[in-house]
Parts: sequence; structure tokens; C-alpha cells
Amino acid sequence: MVSADACGGRRTETRHQRMPTCLVGLGSNVGDRKEALGEALGRLGSRPGMALVAQSRWRQTAPIGGRPGQRVFLNGAVLLETSLSPQAVLEILLAIETELGRQRTERWGPRTIDLDLLLYGERVLETPQLTLPHPRMAYRRFVLEPAADVAAAMLHPTTGWTIARLLSHLNTALPYVAVTGPVGAGRRELARRIAEKTAGRLIAEPFGPGPPGPSCPGSSGNAWAAEIEFLHQRARLLVSDLPQWRGRDRLAVSDFWLDQSLAYARVWLTPAQYEVFHQRWQQLRRKVVRPKLTVVVDAPTSQLLERIRRRGRPAEAGLDAESVERIRRAVLDTLRQPGLGPVLCVAEEGHDRLCAEVLTAVEAMK
Repeated sequence: MVSADACGGRRTETRHQRMPTCLVGLGSNVGDRKEALGEALGRLGSRPGMALVAQSRWRQTAPIGGRPGQRVFLNGAVLLETSLSPQAVLEILLAIETELGRQRTERWGPRTIDLDLLLYGERVLETPQLTLPHPRMAYRRFVLEPAADVAAAMLHPTTGWTIARLLSHLNTALPYVAVTGPVGAGRRELARRIAEKTAGRLIAEPFGPGPPGPSCPGSSGNAWAAEIEFLHQRARLLVSDLPQWRGRDRLAVSDFWLDQSLAYARVWLTPAQYEVFHQRWQQLRRKVVRPKLTVVVDAPTSQLLERIRRRGRPAEAGLDAESVERIRRAVLDTLRQPGLGPVLCVAEEGHDRLCAEVLTAVEAMK
């Protein structure tokens, strides 16, 4: 707003600055669910520094993960404007949960009320207490459907997609999960187990068990030939017009991710070779099926190197701690590029736990 003083002197300009917008997910499957959710809404709207902007309709959704026999959830989402920090908003959500009788006794268990801070503007944050965006919201239908009611155009900052596009991706993408990770992360075993548990189709790389790169990192000629061959091998398995992709009722799981070729190539190839490789990758990428969900298995370099040495594969004999860490960083950096769609990052904590985590994610996409 522009104004002048009474003497016609200096004009001053003031602008209304809109408060940051945050997206909060709500859920309940214990007691009077609607009453609990309504009470949570009232308390959210009455807190100083917070204003309720929009509320989704309530949706009934099946419980995902956790012990069997749980009651159906009632889920929704609200859009808030706030002058508070993300940490302060989180503290309010936790306080309201406690006030309404939430007890945290088991993961994915029944709950009187569940309040999740999903987005705070386009803030990206990772602390022991809070991760923004919410690390699992991008592939959860029970989150995205109500969120699209109130914040369809809101940007998910790490995928670079809007809420509406994330939901459209769940509705249109083929049922395909790609499992990736650095050398020694156990991605092949995890992909096999997921395919078995879901009666899905395993898409396995046809070459030997060595890493996608030369056993001797210093040989750029060998690296170029190996990386180009691996890129074409992966692309041929994912060509979108293959008959295997015509059905949408069976999950496909690959023990590789096409874009991991870029990560390994960045480590092994010279800059000039990488530029040509990247062009080839772009050409092939247009012809392949993209994952509905990309799963990356990560572990500390020391743990990866120990597993590599224990299995004693000849093709991995030239890998040392520095090489393994370079590959690890390259894979993780590639996964941070916008436009990839939903990504699930899991730590290497045993095959049973990893498998349960991914199966829960697959169920949440339906």
C-alpha cells in the first residue's frame, strides 16, 4: 500500500507479507474418529500464530503396515498459514496428539489421532526431530488424495512436482518399482524378495554379480565399454512397448535403476566420455518405463566395503574405500535430481525389515 503524509511529503510503501503456508495430514482409527479429528482441527485453528486456510473432506482408508485387524482410518488434510517456525509447528502437533490421548507404543499401530507436518512452504529440512518434506508423503495415496483437495498446486520441493502431479503419477504410472543403491547394498536380494512377496515379476540384470563398472577404476577404455553395455542392457529390459508391460495388475520389480548408470559413469568415465554417455542415456530414457517408485538402499561405506570383501567377487577386487564412497555419493546425488518422482530411501538394517518397509510403500500407492 502506498501513502503520503499530511504535508504532502515523503511517500512510504508498505506490503502485506503472507505468512508461510504449511500442509498437515490428519488421521484416526480409534474411538470416535470424526470427533477426534474435529477436535484436532479446532485446536489447530485456535493456536496463536496459526490460521486455518482450507480443510479437505474426510476419507476412509485401509490401515497400511502394522499389525493386522486394525480399524479403518479416517484421513484428511488441512492447509495452515503460520508465523511459527517448522519446529514450533511440530511441537504444537505433538502437543495436540498428547492432549487427545495419542500413545506411541508401536510403529504403524492404531492411533486416536495422528498429525503429520507434510510440507512447510518449500522448506527442505532434516533434523533428528523433523524431516521436510515428510519423507513418505510422495507415494502415499491416503496422504495425497486429501492433500490435493486443499493444496493441489503446492510444490513438493525435493521431487519438484506439485501435489496434483504426484497424485496423477500414482493414478497413471505402471506398477513398477526400481531398486538401486551403491555397490554392496544388497539391492538384488531385496528386489528378489519383494517380487516373491508380491507374486510380482522380477527384472534382473543379465550379467554377472560384479559392480556396474570396471574392476580396475584406472582403465578408462574398459570403463567406457562396460558402462555403455550396461546402459543398453538395462534399457532393453525396460522398453515400454514390450508385451510384459501391457498388464497393470502385476507388480514389476527391477534390481537396478536406469539412472544409476549415470552415477557409475560419473565415477568411472572421463568428462568427455561422460558427455557422450549422457546423450546416449537421454535417448534411451525416452523409450523406457519410468518407476512408480524408486527404492534406494544405503549403508555406511565401511559396511558396504565389508560386505564386498566378504562375498569375494573377482569383478570387485579393485574396489577400495575411496572408490566405494565415490560410487555411493554419486548414486545419492543422482537421486536428488528433481523430476524423478517418488523416492524411498531405506537404511540397510536386515532384509526382513527392508522388505517390510518397501512392501508397506507399495501398498500405500494402491
